[in-house]
Amino acid sequence: MAGVYDFTAASLAGDEVPLKRFEGKVLLIVNTASACGFTPQYKGLEALHREFAPRGFAVLGFPCNQFGSQEPGDAKQIEQFCSSNYDVTFPMFAKIDVNGSRAHPLYDYLKREKSGLLGSSVKWNFTKFLVDRSGKVVARHAPTAKPEGLKTEIEALL
Repeated sequence: MAGVYDFTAASLAGDEVPLKRFEGKVLLIVNTASACGFTPQYKGLEALHREFAPRGFAVLGFPCNQFGSQEPGDAKQIEQFCSSNYDVTFPMFAKIDVNGSRAHPLYDYLKREKSGLLGSSVKWNFTKFLVDRSGKVVARHAPTAKPEGLKTEIEALL
């Protein structure tokens, strides 16, 4: 059976990134958007990334335009927005779909592993999947879950 590390995803720069690169780390995988009411969560996500990265943690951001067209920009605009507004240093990937027939295979996997309130579908931007060091999806958090509220859960996995 496939696991998180079996997937690849394009970076914002267009390079294919094997997620095997993150093997052994605790991951928080988040579908992001630049024009969403939850967009200020970038600040909390970046804070988590900076605090816990030295201990083997990474946030992985996947921009998505499927919810209210809240990520209309291209890769360069997304990178500029994240950098200038939130000083994002965690890995950001190319814009993807998270639901439907064109959903990225990683998201098909994440949704199968942890369904949410709406079944397997991702409800909105900033849905968060927490993955342990072995690559197992251990939790799914709603868009309303603030990143800083996940600290205890992340620490327990580190």
